[in-house]
Amino acid sequence: MTHAETMLPEFDQEMATTRRLLERVPSDRGEWRPHPKSFPLGHLAQLVATMPGWVTTTIRQPAIDLAGQAGYSFQKTESLVEQFDRHVREAREALASASDVDFVAPWSLRRGDQVLLTLPRGAAVRQHVNHLIHHRGQLSVYLRLLDVPLPSIYGPTADERW
Repeated sequence: MTHAETMLPEFDQEMATTRRLLERVPSDRGEWRPHPKSFPLGHLAQLVATMPGWVTTTIRQPAIDLAGQAGYSFQKTESLVEQFDRHVREAREALASASDVDFVAPWSLRRGDQVLLTLPRGAAVRQHVNHLIHHRGQLSVYLRLLDVPLPSIYGPTADERW
């Protein structure tokens, strides 16, 4: 099996789970945060919605440059789900078309001229997916605190049985 063939089933499962959670974000609570030091719900949801795009960029470009990135805004949940779906579709296409050589090519995270880290693309893609899962976990806590019913993630929740 190729690197892509081993990654795609996990990618598909994690993205489907993430979508089910993202759909439940209440648009009218975007500025809510569980603590003054916490990210607002709307910004966290926006981050989760855009993170699959990092996979596409990592496969297709030698680096991501954090300098000059757009800031966060508050968007309706429907818009975030549409963005998420587009990013997932593009990421899946990029993963499926990548060769094993692509997965071992070096990739870097930069801030302008400063290289923050360099690692093989395959490792960077796995880090991005893990990073997304981390923020999805945060999002599930936010939603629980807002009493939004949680979907099954890796098993049943108090709100949703298998």
